[in-house]
Order: sequence, then C-alpha cells, then structure tokens
Amino acid sequence: MIEQGQALPQGVLAELTSDGVVNHETATLFAGKKLVVFAVPGAFTPTCSAAHLPGYVTLADKIKAKGVDLIACVSVNDAFVMKAWGDAQNAQEIAMLADGDGSFTKALGLEMDTGAFGGVRSQRYAMIVENGVVTALNVEAPKSFEVSKAEVILDTL
Repeated sequence: MIEQGQALPQGVLAELTSDGVVNHETATLFAGKKLVVFAVPGAFTPTCSAAHLPGYVTLADKIKAKGVDLIACVSVNDAFVMKAWGDAQNAQEIAMLADGDGSFTKALGLEMDTGAFGGVRSQRYAMIVENGVVTALNVEAPKSFEVSKAEVILDTL
C-alpha cells in the first residue's frame, strides 16, 4: 500500500466533460498542485452518497481556501456513472474521476475484492497530495467511516 512520503503511481483516470471523456494522466493531473483525493467503494452506494461525497461538497470552499487546487473523488466505476453521481450530488467543485478498470487503485495497493457486490473496488480513503507526493493518507478500517471524512481532511490541512 502507498505510504505518506511516496509519489503516486502512474495511471489514467477518466472524467466525463462537456467535450466527452477526458483521460487524465495522473502525473500531469497531480504535477505542481495540492490536491485532496478521496475514494469510495462505489458511486450511488449508501455511505458514499449520504455522507462521504456530500461532506466534500459542503466543505469544498473551506478546503480550497487552505490552498488546495483540486478536490478529486475516485471510484472504480465508469466516467458516465461518476458524472451522473456528481450531478445528482451537486458536486460541481469536485473532479469526479473514474478508475474504470481499477488499475490506479491497484497500483496504490488500496483495492478490495467485494465479491458479488461489485468485484474489485477501492477501499475508502482520503489523501492529501502535493506535487504528486502523498503528504497525508487516511485509510478507513473495513465498514468504517471516520478518518476519510471531509471534516478530518480539513482539520489536517
């Protein structure tokens, strides 16, 4: 699993924009920026939709006021699902990034196999990334939602 102080692995994350699907190289996306990246096991799932994403939507301005250039939500879903979920949650201030095949999540070492629920998905986590290097990493214990909340990340910043 990736650790604080390590550079993020290379990968591609997809985002559905008004121009179609844009594939972001992580090295380019994270270069020279301070980001908050949080990941959820799945779009439109109970905790993710009721608490995790909404917390970041509510606190986006306060998080960005701490010098954060981009807040990104990552999930092992496709770009169309991530866009629809972002729209449903009024997440215009959040980059809704799809890790469709889970390759970025696996490169981080933060995947989990949910079996019949949805196969390989991401663990729930939040990290602060500065110029491609992880400066803080909060990974949730299974079935928990404590350390990756927007409020915790805001306090960490």
